[in-house]
Amino acid sequence: MNPKVAVVEDNPDNRMLVQALLEDRYDLTEYETGVEAIAGLPGNVPDVVLLDISLPEMDGTQVLAWMREQDALRGLPVIALTAHAMASDREKYLSIGFDDYVTKPIIDENILIEAIERCLNPTG
Repeated sequence: MNPKVAVVEDNPDNRMLVQALLEDRYDLTEYETGVEAIAGLPGNVPDVVLLDISLPEMDGTQVLAWMREQDALRGLPVIALTAHAMASDREKYLSIGFDDYVTKPIIDENILIEAIERCLNPTG
């Protein structure tokens, strides 16, 4: 059985790309908005969440904060998936509780897959 990955991404092209890159390795659940994600995640807990930062209504940092307050989701690995690619952004997102950070556009699928695998198999 493949690990479950939730993809929270408002851009349909980005969702299609992530699906094309990952669907053979992981069982994917997609959410278009942060509001959809917080409605769906508690009933369908994935192994890893790919979370876009720039979402309408509720951005990725707000979704992450909400997740960290939920007993069932608190320990879930969350990867920031973002076009924010300044040198300081990685540290900023890791410091607020994301487990990893991948920039968009995704040029090299191995970077994304390696980030997911690090979250699934932490070496501690």
